[in-house]
Amino acid sequence: MNNTAKLNPKKLVIASRESALAMWQAKHIQARLQALYPNCDVQILGMTTTGDQILDKPLASIGGKGLFIKELENALLDGSADLAVHSMKDVPMNMPEGFTLVATGERENPHDAFVSNDYKSLVDLPQGSIVGTSSLRRQSQIQARFPHLKIESLRGNVQTRLRKLDEGQYAAIILAAAGLIRLELGDRISSFISAEDSIPAVGQGALGIEIKEDRTDLIEILAPLNHTDTENCVTAERAFSRALAGSCTVPLGAHATIENTSSKDNAIQHEVIKGKTINITGFVASVDGTQMLRETMSGNAKDADLLGKALAGKLVQKGANIILDALDGVK
Repeated sequence: MNNTAKLNPKKLVIASRESALAMWQAKHIQARLQALYPNCDVQILGMTTTGDQILDKPLASIGGKGLFIKELENALLDGSADLAVHSMKDVPMNMPEGFTLVATGERENPHDAFVSNDYKSLVDLPQGSIVGTSSLRRQSQIQARFPHLKIESLRGNVQTRLRKLDEGQYAAIILAAAGLIRLELGDRISSFISAEDSIPAVGQGALGIEIKEDRTDLIEILAPLNHTDTENCVTAERAFSRALAGSCTVPLGAHATIENTSSKDNAIQHEVIKGKTINITGFVASVDGTQMLRETMSGNAKDADLLGKALAGKLVQKGANIILDALDGVK
């Protein structure tokens, strides 16, 4: 008998944005919960957020990541929803008071995707080609590696962005691979962009489950949704970003991976002790990519938060605060 057998929630309501990708995420969690609790009525409350409504300005200039979750949190506050499902890259690094992330869903491909109808990769784009992205993180890295390309803002849901590409407004656009794969649009991906060329956003490809902090009755119910390896990687990435005051207004990224390790301890008669190691690479840059600092560290997965902070500390030692202070000056 599984551990969820003794739990018997009668009804659960999931708050979600109404975009196709957000609804895929909500339905994915709905299906997981229905499988865990067959007698539970699991509903989805679709909502339009401020971030979905303001599409004519870069996200960094209108308030950042919190615009995608505020209305969902209001639904948690007034009791019309029990949990909210987010793309982890949209979740602010510091959760608002009274809310908590209770589970991190398994990660899809975390990399950026290069999408074009005419070219295979960034390397193939001719001088002056227009590349669409709304992300300062992507912009800074592309400008650093490919200064001959022109970056223009691209907002809207996945389908809107693809339509703008198809209309010829851009030679190529950069999207999160996870979103395209989840929407069964993987055939639109011309190539995956390696972390060498574009370190992904913090939390990219992972799902976050948010509840009101005082809803302790939900913790055990939602615990099976947590994917420990993903949680540890995202914890390290978010700690790195938090330590550098990361938001949509700061071009930074972090990519953590996890691997099994084993070591022998002579004190325990050579018994093999298995553990997990996190490898994390992070960067911070000026918007135009002319200044960029990048570092990699490894450490035990159980120390994920400390590892992320330590990586941020290494970048600060190399001068990250100078880049960040300059960014503050132009906001």
